[in-house]
Amino acid sequence: MALGIGIVGLPNVGKSTLFNALTKAQNAEAANYPFCTIEPNKAVVPLPDERLEKLASFIKPAKVTHATVDFVDIAGLVKGASKGEGLGNQFLSNIRETEAILQVVRCFDNPDVVHVDGSVDPLRDIEVIETELLLADVQTLEKKIDRLQKMAKGDKTTKLMLDDAETLLKFMNEGNPASLFAEKDRETIRQLMNELRLMTSKKTIYCTNVDENGLNINNEYVLKVAHFAESRHCDWIKISAKVEEELIGLNEKERHEFLESYGVKKSGLEKVIRISFHSLGLISFFTGGPKEVRACTIHKGEKAPRAAGEIHTDFEKGFIRAEVISYDDYVNYGSEAACKAAGVMRVEGKDYVVQDGDVMHFLFNV
Repeated sequence: MALGIGIVGLPNVGKSTLFNALTKAQNAEAANYPFCTIEPNKAVVPLPDERLEKLASFIKPAKVTHATVDFVDIAGLVKGASKGEGLGNQFLSNIRETEAILQVVRCFDNPDVVHVDGSVDPLRDIEVIETELLLADVQTLEKKIDRLQKMAKGDKTTKLMLDDAETLLKFMNEGNPASLFAEKDRETIRQLMNELRLMTSKKTIYCTNVDENGLNINNEYVLKVAHFAESRHCDWIKISAKVEEELIGLNEKERHEFLESYGVKKSGLEKVIRISFHSLGLISFFTGGPKEVRACTIHKGEKAPRAAGEIHTDFEKGFIRAEVISYDDYVNYGSEAACKAAGVMRVEGKDYVVQDGDVMHFLFNV
């Protein structure tokens, strides 16, 4: 699966600069004025994983295939976006198609960089964005309720969904995101959220964008966002989009030295990926052979047939068993043959729950 992350925020908070940096390409125009992004920019980015490179060094395949992340840079939202203000709500549909929302929040002062509201206030900015997403979700839910009301007569299943939808609507009309609804895991509610792809039900990661001087200390803006994120049980990260942009074009040694000069070990890309994986409950497994070493992504807790389906749908349909070696064992013994000889290769069936870092070979019949 490709992990889709929608980058959202007010105009001119650093979204496009971050997008350029993350994708290592100037695909989004970054300019010092609002609405410089007028179409959603999309890019497929390889998922950095040192384990994949390590496995490839042992197997020496013809090809190495990384798992990927889809970044979507969405035009700056403003007050009234859900009603067509600014660039309108045409961009909200792009947010619906992502699995997670990375909300970029400006956390630095700079009189030379214009703020759409004239001053820096991260909590105000967050409120503006989340109010627009909530209002758009309420409109979507109201339309669904109208349809359910017409279908509910004499149909108990539809009536149950209608009742749940109305309860959820009341909760959201009180200013609450769908993600905080106490009964969100009930089947009918989960079905509603999945069908409507409610934006406020998605995992949100708050990305505090600081200047170069803010990487080593948490300024008052960052602390406010961190406290807010924790109150919402959401993850947050701190990056400098400007520093990330300066990493473009550097080789690995230069990147390492540059980050070290700021007292930083990981790039913003790595931070975004790791925190996104954590937020969405994702893990990686690997397949390896002379033709290709490949990394794949699934949700934590999924079983071997589902993992096989990430390689090819026929693998899942005709799944027989999986041969599994843990990453640590593979690196310790150095090859599949050595792992088999040492007895650390396991044969697992349909009920096997895939573990992060498993090296897997699937046997199937179609």
